[in-house]
Amino acid sequence: MTITLEQAQTVLAAARTAATERSETVALAVVDQGGNLVAFVRADGAPLITIDTAIGKAFTAISIGADTINLTPAIQPGQPLFGIGLGLAGSRSLVPYGGGVLIRSGDAVIGALGVSGAALSQTDHEIGVAAVGRLA
Repeated sequence: MTITLEQAQTVLAAARTAATERSETVALAVVDQGGNLVAFVRADGAPLITIDTAIGKAFTAISIGADTINLTPAIQPGQPLFGIGLGLAGSRSLVPYGGGVLIRSGDAVIGALGVSGAALSQTDHEIGVAAVGRLA
C-alpha cells in the first residue's frame, strides 16, 4: 500500500496550515514508498533552494525508514555525517536535516513528507509531525 494523491494533498493542506500557524514560509513535498514525488507545493516567497531540500528530506526519510530529525546527532562536529550537507544518492538528494517525516497508515509506512524553509530544521520537523498527525 502506498500513499494516494488524495492523501498526499490532505497532508500538504495540513502542513500549509501548520506552517501558517508558525508564520513560516515553506516548500512541501510528499513522496510514495519508492521515494517518487506524488505532490508538491511551495508557498509564495519560499526560497528556491527549498524546492530541492523539501523533496530531498522526504526522499531521505523514506530511504532511511525514519524521520530525518534522527540524523541530527550524526551531522554534529566529530560525528560520521558531519559536513555532508546535501549529498547525492544517484539523481536524488539525501538531506540529513529535520523536516522529513514518515507517513503511516496504521503500522505501514505509505510515504513521507518533506518540509523546508522554516528558520530552524527543528521547526520544519514540527510542521511535518503536526501535518502527518492530522492525516489519521
